[in-house]
Amino acid sequence: MTLERLLRSQGFGSRAECRALVAAGRVGIAGAICGDADAQLDSDGLRFSVDDVEWEYRRQAYLALNKPAGYECSHRPSHHPSVYSLLPRVLVTRGVQAVGRLDQDTTGLLLLTDDGQFIHRYTSPRKLVPKVYEVATRHSVDDRQLAALLSGVELHDEAKPVVAANCVRREERLLHVTVTAGSYHLVKRMVAAAGNRVERLHRIAIGGLALPPTLNPGEWTWLETAQLESLARSE
Repeated sequence: MTLERLLRSQGFGSRAECRALVAAGRVGIAGAICGDADAQLDSDGLRFSVDDVEWEYRRQAYLALNKPAGYECSHRPSHHPSVYSLLPRVLVTRGVQAVGRLDQDTTGLLLLTDDGQFIHRYTSPRKLVPKVYEVATRHSVDDRQLAALLSGVELHDEAKPVVAANCVRREERLLHVTVTAGSYHLVKRMVAAAGNRVERLHRIAIGGLALPPTLNPGEWTWLETAQLESLARSE
């Protein structure tokens, strides 16, 4: 792969923009400036720098973001900043998309990728991928409410009762709720139908992948092979 094509594939701009980066001496390979946009490179595991920022070539991008409150999962947000504003521009340019959405006031684990098959795999309702939420409620959760979530609650737009795949009371007003569907405001509506109210909603896991404890709100990280394998173990 030529250097110019490699840079384009990683989101550094158009053909002309990438050639201009190289011509300006802003691209480094193995610690040395590379001024030849047509240089042939082995892309596997290649590390390079642009403006002294280190990057590794990745055929496809898989990311985890700890979404803070007050951000919309949209490129064209209506009332709040976009989660994409939390990412480097090159990742947005290469076309990463959120794998499903979290409401603007919901926090926690959000996956992003430029792999369309990956998005389908983890958003298709047929795949039944479990998603675990930490739910802080307004009122104490009693045994009746817990039983209702586990046996199924009636929602206005659902043909049959919606059942939590798992529901554990951690504290008097704190639940861990696992769902496999992904419809609009699902957990909030389920808790309301059970007779309570969600005060705070935080996604802590998708499939076998937990939100990395070192990832602060607003931060993102690459998903490496081991993490992708953990995620896939839920299927």
